[in-house]
This record gives sequence, C-alpha cells and structure tokens, in this order.
Amino acid sequence: MSNITAAVIANRNKKHFLGVPAPLGYVAGVGRGATGFTTRSDIGPARDANDVSDDRHAPPATKRKKKDEEEEEDEDLNDSNYDEFSGYSGSLFSKDPYDKDDEEADAIYDSIDKRMDEKRKEYRDRRLREDLERYRQERPKIQQQFSDLKRSLAGVTSEEWSTIPEVGDSRNRKQRNPRAEKFTPLPDSVLSRNLGGETTSSLDPSSGLASMMPGVATPGMLTPTGDLDLRKIGQARNTLMNVKLSQVSDSVAGQTVVDPKGYLTDLQSMIPTYGGDINDIKKARLLLKSVRETNPNHPPAWIASARLEEVTGKVQMARNLIMRGCEMNPQSEDLWLEAARLQPPDTAKAVIAQAARHIPTSVRIWIKAADLETETKAKRRVFRKALEHIPNSVRLWKAAVELENPDDARILLSRAVECCNTSVELWLALARLETYENARKVLNKARENIPTDRQIWTTAAKLEEANGNIHMVEKIIDRSLTSLTANGVEINRDHWFQEAIEAEKSGAVNCCQAIIKAVIEVSVEEEDRKQTWIDDAEFCAKETAFECARAVYAHALQVFPSKKSIWLRAAYFEKNHGTRESLEALLQRAVAHCPKSEILWLMGAKSKWMAGDVPAARGILSLAFQANPNSEDIWLAAVKLESENAEYERARRLLAKARGSAPTPRVMMKSARLEWALERFNEALRLLEEAVEVFPDFPKLWMMKGQIEEQQNRTNDAAQTYTQGIKKCPTSIPLWILSANLEERKGVLTKARSILERGRLRNPKVPILWLEAIRVELRAGLKEIASTMMARALQECPNAGQLWAEAIFMETKPQRKTKSVDALKKCEHDPHVLLAVSQLFWSEHKFSKCRDWFNRTVKIDPDLGDAWAYFYKFEVLHGTEEQQKEVLERCIAAEPTHGEAWCRISKNIWNWQFKTPDILRAVVRELTIPI
Repeated sequence: MSNITAAVIANRNKKHFLGVPAPLGYVAGVGRGATGFTTRSDIGPARDANDVSDDRHAPPATKRKKKDEEEEEDEDLNDSNYDEFSGYSGSLFSKDPYDKDDEEADAIYDSIDKRMDEKRKEYRDRRLREDLERYRQERPKIQQQFSDLKRSLAGVTSEEWSTIPEVGDSRNRKQRNPRAEKFTPLPDSVLSRNLGGETTSSLDPSSGLASMMPGVATPGMLTPTGDLDLRKIGQARNTLMNVKLSQVSDSVAGQTVVDPKGYLTDLQSMIPTYGGDINDIKKARLLLKSVRETNPNHPPAWIASARLEEVTGKVQMARNLIMRGCEMNPQSEDLWLEAARLQPPDTAKAVIAQAARHIPTSVRIWIKAADLETETKAKRRVFRKALEHIPNSVRLWKAAVELENPDDARILLSRAVECCNTSVELWLALARLETYENARKVLNKARENIPTDRQIWTTAAKLEEANGNIHMVEKIIDRSLTSLTANGVEINRDHWFQEAIEAEKSGAVNCCQAIIKAVIEVSVEEEDRKQTWIDDAEFCAKETAFECARAVYAHALQVFPSKKSIWLRAAYFEKNHGTRESLEALLQRAVAHCPKSEILWLMGAKSKWMAGDVPAARGILSLAFQANPNSEDIWLAAVKLESENAEYERARRLLAKARGSAPTPRVMMKSARLEWALERFNEALRLLEEAVEVFPDFPKLWMMKGQIEEQQNRTNDAAQTYTQGIKKCPTSIPLWILSANLEERKGVLTKARSILERGRLRNPKVPILWLEAIRVELRAGLKEIASTMMARALQECPNAGQLWAEAIFMETKPQRKTKSVDALKKCEHDPHVLLAVSQLFWSEHKFSKCRDWFNRTVKIDPDLGDAWAYFYKFEVLHGTEEQQKEVLERCIAAEPTHGEAWCRISKNIWNWQFKTPDILRAVVRELTIPI
C-alpha cells in the first residue's frame, strides 16, 4: 500500500512536458535570456568528404610531405611556367571536385585534340619519313654498306669459294680440300682387338672412344645399359646427311633440287589477292555460314560464299562450297552456272552436263554448255539436244541458226517458225533466206500469226521495192496502217519515223518515202502542222536520213505552197545535202509559187552562175526584174554578175538604170565603187559628192570619198571629208578610226589621240576605239602608256574579246599564259580570245593543242576570216596536204567576211575581184608567225 502511494506522489510531481517533443521553433532557456547552440554531434562533420583536409595536427612527416607538394604546386603556377597561349603548366583547378560538366568538357576537348591531331598527321608522318631517310643516309646499315661488295660476288669462281675459310677458323688459313678424307687415330685397344680379324659392331663402354659418342654411358649420367651398335649409328648419320643435302644447294656446284622459278610461282599463287581487312573476311564468312545453315535452300547464300572464297584466293574451297550448294539445290540454274564458271574447262563440262540432267528446261544452262565446247560440230549437237527439250525457245533457235550455212539455216528456220510462231525475228530471218515468191508466202503467214507487228509490213514493202514492184510499196504501207488500226494497235509517229530512217539506211528509198507520206499527219493538230513538219525534217537531216527529210519537205510544200520560210528551208537543205540539179529544180518551183521572194530568185541565179551558166543566171535575174521591178537586191545582183564576168559597160548601164529607178544609198555606193575600181576617180568622186548631199547619214559614202582623196594624195581634203562625215555620222566607228589613222600618218600624234578620245566620249564602251588608241601608243613606242590605257579599257569593257586578245600578246612571254587564263574566264566563247590562245599554243610549239583550238575558233565563228587565215597558215607550215586541203575547203564553204586582216585585203580596191581562196592566200602572206 505504501508503494502505490509513493508512485502516485511521484507522478503527481512529474512535469507534463517531460518526454514530449519540443514545439516548432523552441530554444531552451530563451525566456531567461540564454541563446541556443548546436554541437558537432548534432550536425555531423564540419567538413565535406571532398574538402581538403586540415593537417595542422598531422604528424611531422605528413606535414613535410604536404609542404613539398605545395612547393611543387607553387613552382608549377609561378610566372616562369606561364605561357601566353597554353597558360600555366600545372592545373589551377586540380583541387576541385570532378563532376559531369568536367567530364563532358574533357570529352569535347579530347575530340578537338583528336581532330587537330588527324589534321597534323600527314605532316607528322611526312616529317617522320624525312627524318628516317636522313638518318639512314647519315648512318646506313651494314647491309647497305656492303651492297656493292655483294654484287661483285657474282664473279667469284668455285675455286675462290673453296679457299674462303669457315667462320671462326682464323687460326687455320690453309687451303681446304672438301674431297680429302679425314683420318682420326684410334686407341690401341681397338687396333689390338681388330688384329685377330674380328669384326666388332659395338664399343666397350669402358673404352675411351665410347665417351666421344652420344648415348654412351658417362660417369654421373643415367644411360641405358648394353652395347652400342656402330653400324646403325653410321646408317642414321648417312640418312640424315642425305635429307639435308636434298633440301639445300650444293655449296660447290651451285645446283639445287628445288626449281626456283616454280617455287616462286607457287609462292606468288599463295599470296591473297584481296587487299581488305582479314577481320572483315572472317565476319563475312561467319555471316554467310549462318545464312547457309539457317536456310540451305537459298542459292544466293552459296553463291556469295563461293565468291568470297574466290576473292580471297581460295579457289578450291570456293569450288567445294558451290558444289555442296548444287547438291542442296539441284534445281537452281544460277548455282550450276556459277559452279561451271569456277571449275576448270574439262570439269566444267561435266558439271554443266549434270546441271542439264537436273534442269533440262533451262535455256541458260544449254547456252553455257554450247559455249564450253570448242568445235562447231559439238556446239550444233548441244543446241539440237537443247531444242529437243525446249522447242519453243527463240534464243536457242537463233543461236542454232547462226552456226549453220544458209541452206541448213533455212531448214532450221522453217521448223523454228512452227515451234515459235509469234517470233517476228525468226519469220523475218526466214523471209530473207527464201526466194521472192517463198518470201511473200512466209510474210503472209507471219501476218496471219502476228497481226499486230509493223516490221512484217515494212519488210514486205522493202521486198517489193527490191524486186522492182514500186507501185506496190505505197499500197502495202497504207494497208498496214489500216490493218494495225483494226487490230487495236496505236500508230506511233516516232516509231514509224524510225522505221522510215532504217528503211532509207537499208536502201529502200521508196519505202521510206511511203512511210513518211502515210504517217506524217498522224496525231498532229492543224495549227501545229507547219512547225511540227519542220522539226521532223530537221530531225531526219540530223539522223543523216536525207530522203526522209526530202519527203517531209515535199509534203509540207504540197500543203503550204505559198510559205516562203518552208521553201527557204528546203532550198538550204538541198544546197547543203543535195545536188545542184535538185536545188535548181526546187528553186524553179519556189519562184513559181513565191515570185515576190527576192532571195529565192537570187539563190537560183547564183546557182547558175557558180555552175558557169552566165546566160541562164541573166535569164533568172530578168525574170526576177519582171516580178520585182524596183528591187535593190536584184539590181545589185545583176550588176555583180556583169562586173564579175568583166562586162563593165553592161554593169555601168544597169547601175545608171538603177539610180534612175531606185536611187538608194547602196546603189550609189556600188556605182561609185565600180568607177573607183575601174580607176575613174573623177567620176567616182562626182557620184559620191552627189550621194553625200542626198544621203548624208550613210557613212560608207564619206569613207569612200576620203579614201579616194587619200589615194590621190589630197590629205587635207580627206581630213576635211572625214571631219564632215563624223559630224553627220557620229556613231560610225570606222570613220573615227580612218580620221585618226590619217592624222597619225601625217605625224600629228596629238590630234590622232584627240580624235580617238572624242570618239570614245561620243561612243562609250566601244572596244575597237580603245584598241585603236592602244595601238597608236604601241606604234609610237610608248608601251607604258599603252599598258595603262589597256587597264582602263578592260575596266570599261571587261567582256571585250578583242581587247583581251591584244592584252595577251602585250605581256611578256612568261606572263602570257596567266593572262590567257584570265581572258578565258571573262570571254570563254569569244572567237578573238580563242584565236589568241591558239596562237599562244603555236608559239609554244604545242601543235596538237593549237590545231584543236583553231578548230574550236572556226566552229564558234565561221565568219571570222582571220581565224581561217591563221589556221590555214598553221597547216601550211606544220600540217599535211590533206589537212591543208580540208581547211581550204571549209573556208570556201564558210565564205567569211569579217576580221581585221581579212577586211584589210578584201576591202582593198585593187583586190575587188578576189574570190575567197585568193583573199585567204593573200591574208596568209601578210600574217606573221606568233613568237
């Protein structure tokens, strides 16, 4: 009872907050002014695990070690180890924790270092090779030092070899005789035993000789007991020596049992031809093996495996693999063909025979079997055996027919068309081998079996044309279109045009014309007919099918008889690809339908004139006068015809009539020029004075007047004429140049410069004026001023080919090539630049390139006479007669009219009767060889 009372009293005196958690934010003693505090046990260690430890209370040895490390760090981070590019040699942040960002940054820097190292690798490797080569040159190997002595050993004789002592035999320098016998003295015990005539085949172990032989008992060694057989030892020694001698060369005779060439060949065959990684080969083998084991009935896996082994040089393994594949897949023709390819020829025949037994219906296998045969008779036998199994194979029939003579081929084809009655090629081949009557029957049967093929119809048309039945050709072609349309075949113009071109190339002209006539209007809209037919004619001409093009033009002219453009195209076509008779016949029809077309009349007259039929040309021109009474071109053509044929009075009368009925500037100019050419200067000047009053804005009148006055040595009158002409025609560039040249010849260089300067101001960006000004300075010997002016000219006219051509040859010889490259960049297709480059190659004696560039020049601009002149001069000096003749003919066909040197000859009044060949030869004489 007393115990219970004591417990109750104790609980009553106990505080209510004891054993209860403190409220939030409670600090003990804060009510009486105390402050809260925490201990290390409350918050854990005062330092992080990664912080630098405090060694103040460490042992002395540890302190010394730490001090040394700090001194090393101070040495790494002082100013002496600092570099402006790479910084301190040590690390400033080695004490900090290494986190993910640091790892990522290090990875990025490592990749950058790796990339930079790859960039420098080539230079480093080259530097390493150079250092190695230099080191080897300074310190060569012993082998290199004695290489010359080694080469001299080839002349050492056998006796000299025998006198060379063995290695280490320096004390014995006596001559050795390899054939001499060596005697070894025997102990007395052996001799005494042999005195009685006994033959002993063993040694006594106690004798001294036994210790010299291997395997004999020796004190301190465990050896087998018993006697030693000397005969067996000798036999073993002889056998071992024979084996060694059969493997190595004889040191005396230099002979060997090994064939060195064959041995090297075997070594070469053992070298793998595949240059890839061996690990890739192993992976490929493993993958292909897995494919084969997973699906052994997959032929491509076997083929790929065999080819892999073939590439790596293991042909036998490839053959084994492919044959295993054939066993697993006997119905795969690809496998059999691959096996035949890998096997040698004799084995391949057996393999392909086995394949034919497994797959007798494979065309490719039979073709391969025939290819493996070398004799024609055997090939025929193979093909006939194949046709027994596959009678409907067109490929086999064609291959079999190609091996036969015409008679046997016809028999074979008769059987072939029965088995393959849908093969157009077999029907046509049979028709070609048959006679005319039988060929018609064959083609009729072919049409019955294949009613949708156009080639049978065109072949029938060619057959009729070849046998003279021209009237049947057009009927057959018309029937073919009707029949094909009835059988649902679409008529394709392009295909039929191709048939017409092929017919023309085979010589069937009537057939090709009939085809063109039949299909030319198919699928063509009415408003597009003219342009479409012109395009068709140009396409045929491009394909060299000239009869087809004629047929197109004939149909177009029949539909459009009054179209001058079609007549002109047809006339130019006949001029380029036809005969003179065909051209004149066409032009007669053309002027009948288009009498107002002056050019057609002139083409007809020129054709007659070039053929030497001057009266016929006059007749055509008279008819042209009637159709075009006041035509300037016809008047001038008539004047040219008469003047070229030395009928000067008739030409003057014609010009007088022309001035009365059609007084044009050209008529006045031609009148004055004729008088000038006939050296009637006063009459010419009179005509020109009248002309400049009526036509003051025609510059050629002023130029002719000034040139005549220059010819009469009236330089002041000529200068005044040029000045008046410039005032009336300020945009005429030749007038400015003539005026400046006149002043230059008079010696007034300043005035010539002034005239050209005014010309450039009046006509900006005209390269010819700049070029003339530059040449004025060059002729005066002022090359520096000319160079400065050329720079200004190229700034104002950067794409002027004439300026660039002149600039190339103004440079010194080493700098011309660079200048020509700049010129080609600016004016890639300018004929003047191409001509300058051609001359540059000529000066460097690169004749092949020079000829190519000349061809490019005349192809780009065939009207540039200077290019033809340089080309012809080049061929005269460095080409053959055929090449010279070819260039001359091409020049005559092109009829050039422009070019600085060309015009200087052709415009000269004394050369007014020169033809193209005369002008060309005259220009060639004036040209200088580029240096």
